Amino acid sequence: MEKRRMLRAKQRFFEQNGGLLLQQQLGSLAASGVAFKIFSEEEVSKATDGFAEARVLGRGGHGVVYRGSLADGSTVAVKRSRVVEEKQLREFSREMLILSQINHRNVVKLLGCCLEVQVPMLVYEYVPNGSLHRYIHGGGAGAGEGLSPADRLRVAAESADALAYMHSSASPPILHGDVKSANILLDAGLTAKVSDFGASRLAPAADEAEVATLVQGTCGYLDPEYLLTCQLTSKSDVYSFAVVLLELLTGRKAFCPPPDSAAGSQDDDDDDDDRSLAFFFLTAAHKGRHREIMDGWVREEVGGEVLDNAAELVMQCLSMAGEERPTMKEVADRLAGMRSRASDS
Repeated sequence: MEKRRMLRAKQRFFEQNGGLLLQQQLGSLAASGVAFKIFSEEEVSKATDGFAEARVLGRGGHGVVYRGSLADGSTVAVKRSRVVEEKQLREFSREMLILSQINHRNVVKLLGCCLEVQVPMLVYEYVPNGSLHRYIHGGGAGAGEGLSPADRLRVAAESADALAYMHSSASPPILHGDVKSANILLDAGLTAKVSDFGASRLAPAADEAEVATLVQGTCGYLDPEYLLTCQLTSKSDVYSFAVVLLELLTGRKAFCPPPDSAAGSQDDDDDDDDRSLAFFFLTAAHKGRHREIMDGWVREEVGGEVLDNAAELVMQCLSMAGEERPTMKEVADRLAGMRSRASDS
């Protein structure tokens, strides 16, 4: 009797989460060369040793990620979300179809999902070297190893390419919604992989009105316009990416006050301890002192012209009005140019 009740519950969750629609589409996905699988709860549980603590790769605002070992011996990352809005559940299968078709070397590949649970679980490719945040700031894989200035510019350019692809080449366009250094992973060759689509939204079509949503994201990276309007746009991702670029250039955390005062002394501003990296940079840049807050290694290797160009780009991306910010495609193109000039210097 208990087993029958559990089977009925699994079937109910499967249907609620759009499993029937997704099943119908799997044939056409396979025909187009997309490998996507619907996993059973048993398969996912077995792969993670029953979601054992020893399997935890990371915890975030949207859920817990586990390292999983599938029956064929491959290693995957399993994301077990905490809470999903009812509207998201209704659109889940549609979004899975779109995310499964993203084929970009700098975006973590979605391999499948598990739908026979209350909140769907996602199965991604495993990226072994941890997050960019850990490489820059320490506290895990890559801590203390550092990234060379050339690698920092490359990772920035690769991440920008991935976001530009999502905004401009995916159909419909995808807004990430939580761009930060912790959501950019590094593979065995330190290639950047944009990850964690827990706050992602499909961009509305041209004839659809912008829909206000519950603001999600991370302090220090949040677009102030998004905070005011509750409307996530592609320019929200541009703002957040600029903060990641600042982390790469300065070595500082997105929301951690600097120990020195290139932007002004403590006497000038009693709220200095509350400054975000974005605010600290803008204050320094307006005084023409942006080079002073850059990482010393970056200053030595990259060259003043490239640093000035990068600072100008960041300032534009951090504009309070989204319409004044460049697109991610423009950001990616300008970073590619900076990489080229930096290698020539």
